[in-house]
Amino acid sequence: MFHKEGSKIILISVLITGALNLGVSYFNPPHWITVAVGILSIVFLILILQFFRNPKRSTPLSETNIISPVDGKVVVIEKVQENEYFKEERLMISVFMSPINVHVTRYPIGGSIAYSKYHPGKYLVAWHPKASEENERTTVVINHKNQLQVMYRQIAGALAKRIVNYAKEGEQAIQGDDSGFIKFGSRVDVYLPIDTEVKVSLNQKVKGGITTLAQFS
Repeated sequence: MFHKEGSKIILISVLITGALNLGVSYFNPPHWITVAVGILSIVFLILILQFFRNPKRSTPLSETNIISPVDGKVVVIEKVQENEYFKEERLMISVFMSPINVHVTRYPIGGSIAYSKYHPGKYLVAWHPKASEENERTTVVINHKNQLQVMYRQIAGALAKRIVNYAKEGEQAIQGDDSGFIKFGSRVDVYLPIDTEVKVSLNQKVKGGITTLAQFS
């Protein structure tokens, strides 16, 4: 199953590689060139298809667990000053996504969407300390029914040139549902109340919609 955001790119990739191989056959080059072009075309298509894959996930719905919004590796767990929405200290957990990870973004918790905003910006490497404030990004805040708020921020990286965000203010978020997509590598920061109990460790690999990042106390 592939994500709808990849439909156009997948179609264009198939057309380009098909035309390339037909062109090579038309000119009848040495056999090894035909084979090499064919192999490279297959590898290219496999890379495109794996990038836009959208595996089904059965999210264990919970009123207390905050799940990872994306696949990747935990690279930051620290208290930070959040200046866009909360304007106070929050606990931040960052998950870095490599180009080979699934790039679907999922709601980390259910509730009402209180805030959703897109910010144009730079394309610093995703692990750069200033990426969360200077790169192209979207910020979403969810009001949970326990009166606590969770923020997550999609951040573009050096390769990512488009962030897709489906979250709209006033709508209901269902934990684990598709909330967006980031094309070609990036990171997602999750901001939580200071006293939230962390359930992951640095460098741990996590799965979006499955792995519990933290738990409300």
